[in-house]
Amino acid sequence: MVYIHVPFCKSFCTYCGFYSVICKTGDAALERYAALICEEIRARRDEILATGGVNTLYFGGGTPSVLPLGVFRRIVSALPFEGPYDEFTVEMNPDDVSGPLLEGLTGLGVNRISLGVQSFDDAVLRRMNRRHDAAAALRAVEAVRRSGVRNLGLDLIFGFPSLSDAIWAGTIKTALELRPEHISCYQLSIEEGSVLERMVADGVFKEASQEQCRRQYDYLCGALAAAGYVHYEISNFALPGFEARHNSAYWSRAPYVGLGPGAHSFDGSNIRRWNSEMADNGKYSSESEVLTAYDAAVERLMLGLRTAAGLPEAELRGITAPEGLQEALSSGLIEIAAGDSFGPRRLRIPEKRFFVSDDIIRCLMMPE
Repeated sequence: MVYIHVPFCKSFCTYCGFYSVICKTGDAALERYAALICEEIRARRDEILATGGVNTLYFGGGTPSVLPLGVFRRIVSALPFEGPYDEFTVEMNPDDVSGPLLEGLTGLGVNRISLGVQSFDDAVLRRMNRRHDAAAALRAVEAVRRSGVRNLGLDLIFGFPSLSDAIWAGTIKTALELRPEHISCYQLSIEEGSVLERMVADGVFKEASQEQCRRQYDYLCGALAAAGYVHYEISNFALPGFEARHNSAYWSRAPYVGLGPGAHSFDGSNIRRWNSEMADNGKYSSESEVLTAYDAAVERLMLGLRTAAGLPEAELRGITAPEGLQEALSSGLIEIAAGDSFGPRRLRIPEKRFFVSDDIIRCLMMPE
């Protein structure tokens, strides 16, 4: 299970706090980046092979679709796997989608595309400083379908103060008409280092009310359920059988290797590792930490209860405050998950409580 971080964008979206740098087509930094990634792959070959289990490859960003096909080819060829991957995902901006690029990517084994659509309303896209419009997003979806990729994901954002319920409903309607296999929907948040953070500090941006965000989230859940999508994680919906394997492995704390500046890795037990951002010479370094038993328990609690599957009851009781769990069960904040009657009983947060899941999880945490 490998994640490759591509820290390049052609422009910055107002809401984004992820590490990225501006680049242009043909920028020499892209080739230097490829060389450094290949060097890191060689240095961490044994670690990559040791992840085992989940056979996935994910290019995330930043904006991976700004990379030339030759850079993708160099990186994929350097990995110590012959493929094919069970799931090979590339995140793409609609503006970058083209027939030749898609043909090249599918030739490398890409079988899943995640499109950063965010909205099908041009005014909303302009406020986000997205570099595509709604028409470009529709063209990108058509191009992906023509390429033969049969696992398409769309990313959407709600909770902008100027996003009316009617516009949000229109975006959901358009998304459902396109029938992607996967839809990820995120509530707008003020990320550290983002343009929005500066706008809030300057008093020129005010967050949407929780009432508006809750209303739009509830509408989303109802519309996607009616259309046959499975709400398998707080922000993620899929047609049956198309749940994201790579991201699902994160939530189960499976081991993975993150390559590239700003990427994180996990050994599946208690060691987390992260790469620094690029220095002026393009190079980056790595640091690590050993999680305490308490840290690992909190992480398991927070990740497991984000999912519709929840956690085995025995495990949940072992990592939560007993009085908090009992109160949550009595008040309906936690419920028994429907599923295999022969397996261990699982407990989860009900979908109708997903919106306040962070508050529920905090109440369940055992004192350190």
